Parts: sequence; C-alpha cells; structure tokens
Amino acid sequence: MDVALILEWTIKSLILIVAMLVGFMYLTLYERKALARIQVRIGPNRAGPGGVFQPLADGLKLIFKEELLPASSYKVIFVLAPIITVVPALIILAVVPWGGTVTIFGRQVSMSVANLNIGILYITAIASISIYGIVLAGWSSNNKYAMLGGIRSSAQMISYELALGMGFIGPMLLANSMNMLEIVEAQSPVWFVVYQPLGALIFWIATLAEVNRAPFDMPEAEQELTAGYHTEYSGLKFALFFMAEYIKMIAVSAIAASLFFGGFLGPNLSWIPVIGPSINPWLGPLWLFLKIVILLFGMIWVRATLPRIRYDRLMAFGWKLLFPLALANILITAVGITLNMLWLIPVLSLLALFLAVYLVRKALSRR
Repeated sequence: MDVALILEWTIKSLILIVAMLVGFMYLTLYERKALARIQVRIGPNRAGPGGVFQPLADGLKLIFKEELLPASSYKVIFVLAPIITVVPALIILAVVPWGGTVTIFGRQVSMSVANLNIGILYITAIASISIYGIVLAGWSSNNKYAMLGGIRSSAQMISYELALGMGFIGPMLLANSMNMLEIVEAQSPVWFVVYQPLGALIFWIATLAEVNRAPFDMPEAEQELTAGYHTEYSGLKFALFFMAEYIKMIAVSAIAASLFFGGFLGPNLSWIPVIGPSINPWLGPLWLFLKIVILLFGMIWVRATLPRIRYDRLMAFGWKLLFPLALANILITAVGITLNMLWLIPVLSLLALFLAVYLVRKALSRR
C-alpha cells in the first residue's frame, strides 16, 4: 500500500471530521440567529461579539453537566446508542466531492475522501444505520416515553427512506452513474434540479423527515413524549444526539446540493488574468459551502413556519403522497431519457405534482 495515499486519506478524513464538528457548533448559532430574525427577536448576543462564542459556552455546559445513568436501564446499550447515532453522520460525507482534482506538492489530490463508483449505494447504506442508535436509545432507557419515541422514529424513517432512496434514482438515470463525482460533473451544462424539480422536492422533504426536523419531529414531540427517545439522556451523551442531528443536516444538504444543484460547480473564473486558472480548482468547496448554507436556511425557515404534523397524517403523507409521487417521477424520468426528450421530464413531473395536490385538496374538502 502506498504510504503517501494512506497519509492523504488520513489528512482528508481529519479535515472533514473537524469541519463537521465546527459546522455543528456554528449551525446551532446560525439556526438560533435565523429563528430570532424570523420571529422578530434578538437571539444569542451575550457570549462574545454578536454571540459568536455561544456554541462554545453551550458545549462546555453540556460537557460539565452531570451524567445520569438510570438504574433500570440496559447500561452497555444505553452508553453505545449515542455513538451508534453520531458515527454514521460523520462518515456519510466520505463520498461527497467537495471539489475536483488539485495539485499539492506535485501530487494530484481529489477533494473527496473516497471516490466510489457506488457512492449513492454507500450513502443509502450508511443513512440506514443511525436509526439503530435511536431505537436502541429508546429501548435501553427502559422508559415508556423514550421507547415510544424510538418506535415512532423507526417507523417514520422506514417510511420516508423509501421516498428518499427513490429521490436518488433521477440524478442516477440522468448521469448514467452512481458515482457522486460523475453526477456532479454531469451537471456542468445544466443543474439536475431543472430536469428534476419534483425529485428535488421529494428528496428535500424526505431528508427533513430523516433528520427529525420540524414539521416531522414527532419522535421528539414534547407534548406527548417528554423529549422522546433521549428523555433519559443528559450531559455529553445528550450532546452526541444533538450533534448527530445537526451534522446530518449538513450532510443531507451537501448530498442534495451535489445531486440537484451542481455540487462544487460554480462560475468559471479562469478568465481572470494570472490568478484565475490557478484559483479556479480551489473554489469548489466555497461554492458547495454556499449551497449548503442556503439549503440549511430552508430547513430553519420551515421549522419557524410550519406546525408539527399529527402522527397519522405524517405517515399518510409519506405513504399515500410522497411515495407514489417518487414512483411517478422515476417513470417520467425513464420515459424522457428513453425518448431523448429531457424537457418532457420537468413538464410531466410538475403536472403530476399539481394533480396530486388537487386530489389531496379534494379528498380533504370532502371531510
């Protein structure tokens, strides 16, 4: 094995993990500031200038809080559950390309930890693992509210993972590849969201449910379940669940940006004299970061705007609306590619969406 290659993988992995941990810290501040603006409040402004040290203060507070271990809990599983939840959130980004290939010390280096030909399969496999941590957290707590939260979370994730998995198929068909880098590069003329508006919408809604974000946060419904699956957790173990949710928000935003919004592709600055050709390959992470920030604001905006969905309606929405629309989108995409009429895909998919909304409104008006 090439020692330089191992060193390259190690350095890139460490950079990615550190970036996700710092991103988690300041995403909490970003969310609190954005929610405050939307709700006409001030938000955190005490710890540091503009509240910039608030995440550090919150982290230190959680680290030094008392660690509680319920006497009737299944202790080994109780301790392992937060770790099982947070590790998949960190490693899922290994196949997301943050840029093209750059030259460092005369060596060609790819801006992704692993460039797998089955990158999408890797993402879907890793995304399914974190549910075990949530279910085991609820079960090992030996608390009825935590157990109900774990069961709700598993049912919700299984339901919405079907639509989420089908959301990957549109970009796969258009790029004729499961490699994330090839999918991004296939969007150099046109972003796939132009051909897949319905697919992008389904994918984004399903990711909200996957990360238990409002209005799909039924596993943590405080009116019914105290705090849900993490009711018995405190201190650093609770912080790990908190970290997993916010890192998953960053991860799904990066994946959505790569699948539908051109990923690391941005304006070509090679025309700038002298420095243009040299800096252009290094700007990929910047363009992807900006797209992630915009998608994260969408999640925050939804949380500030929409109320929590009732559990039976949440499940019905996933199975009776999102799942059929995802199937229709795959069929329409396949037909458009076969006929070599890509313009037909967005037209028919939006017609399918409007028809579904009309039928839902009609069914609700009858009640």
